[in-house]
Amino acid sequence: MPDETTGGTRASAPADCTIVVPAYNEERRIGGLLEALAGFEGSVIVVADGTDRTADLVREFGDAHPGLALVCLEFPERLGKGGGIMAGFRAARTPYVGFMDADGSTEPAEMARLFSYLGDADGAIASRWCPGAVVPVRQGPVRRLQSRAFNLLIRLLFALPYADTQCGAKVFRAAALDTVLGEMALTGFEFDVELLWRLARRGSRVVEVPTVWYDQGGSKVGGGDSMQMLRRLVALRWR
Repeated sequence: MPDETTGGTRASAPADCTIVVPAYNEERRIGGLLEALAGFEGSVIVVADGTDRTADLVREFGDAHPGLALVCLEFPERLGKGGGIMAGFRAARTPYVGFMDADGSTEPAEMARLFSYLGDADGAIASRWCPGAVVPVRQGPVRRLQSRAFNLLIRLLFALPYADTQCGAKVFRAAALDTVLGEMALTGFEFDVELLWRLARRGSRVVEVPTVWYDQGGSKVGGGDSMQMLRRLVALRWR
């Protein structure tokens, strides 16, 4: 079936895939996400680097659901979103690897749909802004304006073709990731941009796919964080 956004073709969603979930102090929400992932056929790696009971809850869930290939990586220091994702990527042992936010903004069915695009692509990223996206629960107007402005600046700085670089649902061929992980310099919320930029420079084909996305509120990214992200990305671009 043609991909109406990219012109690519879909393959069957692979069972030999891993979803990485960066989870910084997510004890209130991680249980709901794991319940949603309980029927997932691949592997799940939760990276817990906070100070609450997230890691304990993940291990308890794994004990109660032996049919789910669930691993918890626990770190005493904060890694940052990107640092947590990279730790999960390095621990994965499957040919297809992706990540999703711990807050449940993206449903597991959407992750499976993203994996299905790796039949002829090196990566597939979910998008809230390209035609065909469904966003039943939206961000507030200020957050939405910040997101769109940030994406516009990123497209100008890095010449990336994507309408939405920051949606927290992305999947890749592990072989493509292996070509760039050793070069990655940024470990915060700006990680997505650097990853897509480095993959593009390597000639990897990453398609953008409209998604169904629910804003959950409680974002850990504030206006000040956005400015820091932009400063770090500008510094990266002009090294």
